[in-house]
Amino acid sequence: MVPPPPLQPVHEDAHLLVLDKPAGLLCVPGRGEDKQDCLSARAQRQWPDALIVHRLDMATSGLVLMARGPEMQRALGDAFATRRVDKRYEAVVDGLLPVDAEWARIDAPLMADWPRRPLQKIDPAGKPSLTRWRALGGIDGEAPCSYLLLEPLTGRSHQLRVHLASIGHPILGDALYGSPEVQARAPRLLLHASALGFEHPATGERMRFASRPDFGPRFEALREAGEGSE
Repeated sequence: MVPPPPLQPVHEDAHLLVLDKPAGLLCVPGRGEDKQDCLSARAQRQWPDALIVHRLDMATSGLVLMARGPEMQRALGDAFATRRVDKRYEAVVDGLLPVDAEWARIDAPLMADWPRRPLQKIDPAGKPSLTRWRALGGIDGEAPCSYLLLEPLTGRSHQLRVHLASIGHPILGDALYGSPEVQARAPRLLLHASALGFEHPATGERMRFASRPDFGPRFEALREAGEGSE
């Protein structure tokens, strides 16, 4: 088997790494020999002290922060737990949503859908879950869609995917929460972790990193048209 090419970090220093994960790659190993290739394994081949701090779904692309050593892993993990890390995602969803300079919110508690794991569901008994969203633009017609900016204020499993599906706007290409028609409208899940901001635990410097999604030319034009409204 040909080994994957070396990772090209977005940022690298003695304490942490910022990597850009492609869609379809696990963050950590799964069950079975066919699920051992993952971002953490690839990172550890280049940086033996690299440790996972948070995860993205396999189907989601974008920025992942890794610690170098257990002390930094604890510090960064605490920053995530206490909501001192700013996260932004971009997504293309089914249907038209109003373009507005103001951010809207989805406040809906989430819990595991045990009979259908790994799916999650909205349930009053679930954990508090809050997502901010804003539409940059949309495409009307037979298959309308909207380009969204997303900020999860909590970090629940599948939060963005479930929250958007719950308001009737599942993410295109979502094989878990989208209808067969929604799944078929994109070759992958159109969800990308596009920005991370945090205070460097070792230096105190405010860090911010950005990554542009590769959703294809049609959606890139939609993104660019809406950028002026940010």
